[in-house]
Amino acid sequence: MRRNAIYFLEIVFMLACENVGLAQSPQMQKLPDGVQVVRNIPYVEGGHERNRLDLYLPEKAAGPLPLVVWVHGGAWQAGSKDGCPALFLLSKGYAVASINYRLSQHAVFPAQIEDCKAAIRWLRANADKHHINPDRIGVWGSSAGGHLVAMLGTTGNTKSLDGKGGNLDRSSRVQCVVDWFGPSDLLTMHGGHDNPDSPESRLIGGAVQENPDKARNASPVTYVSKDSAPFLIMHGDRDNTVPPGQSDELAAALKKAGVEVALVVVQGNGHGGPGFNSPANRKLVESFFAKHLGK
Repeated sequence: MRRNAIYFLEIVFMLACENVGLAQSPQMQKLPDGVQVVRNIPYVEGGHERNRLDLYLPEKAAGPLPLVVWVHGGAWQAGSKDGCPALFLLSKGYAVASINYRLSQHAVFPAQIEDCKAAIRWLRANADKHHINPDRIGVWGSSAGGHLVAMLGTTGNTKSLDGKGGNLDRSSRVQCVVDWFGPSDLLTMHGGHDNPDSPESRLIGGAVQENPDKARNASPVTYVSKDSAPFLIMHGDRDNTVPPGQSDELAAALKKAGVEVALVVVQGNGHGGPGFNSPANRKLVESFFAKHLGK
């Protein structure tokens, strides 16, 4: 009973701080001067109400801009594109998009990654209109969003996960990934994560250990290859929600495949926390995107 109660509290915490404590409502966020925002753009024609994205663009841009796409967390059960923490990159010469996707109560996996891929394809298909460089797209997400950006970074050539969200003539590959404490291997999380009502089990539509094939299909480590995108992975050493070993496992698999990966342990922080938004760690994120997106 005690273990289940603790696990329940962890999930409540996971849902409550889905955006790492960095998020603010759209009304609260202060945008750099000269930024225009286009909200609630449908990226799947006739799609689900969650198939929407917000696009933040400098009004005056010298040529096509590299793009960073934020994918929110929330245990695949909650969360929103509102309060995107990537907006500080606007003043560094980037365009920024923040996306919603279908949650597990709407549809089980692979709906979530299909939506993320559809959003990337839509952004590429409309790159000229919005002065975006379609060859320089990076992704960033936390928790469940970290899982989904890791999936984007490892499944660029996996057509079976493309779905039918439109613009299928465009690629859903991304050039780099910033993964903040996302699950990477559902079969090795264990503990309460194996419960039939855990977020991971709800994601795949059944208890994790009773559905190993579904769990593997929803795990980024399954798809790691030499063609995976470069990764920056950050994880708190006191994370009691997503075990830090999940990031260790993903980093080891990427390194073995010959993929560039940096794993940063954020000391004294749990499933998010102020350390992720320290000046040093913000600079790490900025420098990583600059290296791989050409800023």
